[in-house]
Amino acid sequence: MEKNKSFEEQISELEKIVLELEKGELSLDDSVKKFEQGIKISKECNEILEKAEKKINILINQDGEMKEEKFDTEE
Repeated sequence: MEKNKSFEEQISELEKIVLELEKGELSLDDSVKKFEQGIKISKECNEILEKAEKKINILINQDGEMKEEKFDTEE
């Protein structure tokens, strides 16, 4: 798996793996290999999301001082 693939490219590859597994046409060995590949891609996507979450900080000017607050995506 290339580390330089974008999040979107990795999600697309993960979707292809899911479709291949859902078809049920792969041998058991090939299915296990595809599953392992999917898990690896999933972990890499999770790492990308975690890095993005850490970067999503909002700087708020409060009384002349800059205050960093975590961006809250849950409402």
